[in-house]
Amino acid sequence: MSDEPGSSSLEVAVSVPDTAWLDAVDDLEARAQAAVRTALKLADPALLEAGPLEISLVFTDDAEQRTLNRDWRDKDRPTNVLSFPNMDEPGDPHPEGLPRLLGDVVLARETVLREAGEQGKTPADHTTHLLVHGLLHLLGHDHEEACEAEAMEALEREILGALGIADPYAPQMAGQAAPEATHG
Repeated sequence: MSDEPGSSSLEVAVSVPDTAWLDAVDDLEARAQAAVRTALKLADPALLEAGPLEISLVFTDDAEQRTLNRDWRDKDRPTNVLSFPNMDEPGDPHPEGLPRLLGDVVLARETVLREAGEQGKTPADHTTHLLVHGLLHLLGHDHEEACEAEAMEALEREILGALGIADPYAPQMAGQAAPEATHG
């Protein structure tokens, strides 16, 4: 699939091994495509011009996410989103004509839906936020330090605003603490 004229092609590979996602979030694939394209356009527009790109999005369940979190992060519990960046550096040799893989973003349905309910958000908006959050991790953004978290959250707000989604960090009701996009 090609973006605007003059830009590189971007392939967003969407895998839905947990088909309950399709009932939980209307137009899941279209929303995911829009989230990735908007995030890249606003977070790293030069990357879109650098050559063909591919990102993999996986919509799974808590059991599979728990296994991934345990095997890759030594945390034996499910989490909302996991990001697995490609280990190639931008200057590394890459076969001409083949897309550069940015990495994988994996979301766990039960955790995402539970959090959406707890935070008073729609499943679609929370899913989109976590896709953007995961993609920003693939691009090298982090939230380990307060200054990094502030910068990453500001970028998330900008991207989500462009998608018509309210600030995910704003309290939803008076007295409610602002949620975080954390990884467990």
